[in-house]
Amino acid sequence: MNQVDEFGRPEPPPAAGELETLLGYLDYQRATLEWKTRGLGREGLSATTAKSSMTLGGILKHMAWVEDHWFSFFLHNRPRSEPWASVDWKADQNWEWNSAAHDSPAELRSLWTGFVDASKLCVAVALSSGDLDQL
Repeated sequence: MNQVDEFGRPEPPPAAGELETLLGYLDYQRATLEWKTRGLGREGLSATTAKSSMTLGGILKHMAWVEDHWFSFFLHNRPRSEPWASVDWKADQNWEWNSAAHDSPAELRSLWTGFVDASKLCVAVALSSGDLDQL
């Protein structure tokens, strides 16, 4: 059983195989993003620092895209799902970052957690036919 730290993050296993370690660190990183955005409203998710335009809301939406890109599109060669499929990426290469400013905190969290859940299912499907030694 994994230990959970004071922020609700599951500690990666200290001594495990490659697969368990990889999945443990993915869960830890996902839990870190959840912790850092927990309880933030529109103002907190749209705040910037220094000269960067990067926001926590933008990170949530970008990470939703990352989850879908790597675990659905890349791992299983599935077509892009919405909202990514209908985006004109040539018009705005940073669409997920820029459009996050128009989304509510609930929409951003729901989008990200939905793609995290879908990614976990994609990994389970991939691993149902073998371990990390398969393509």
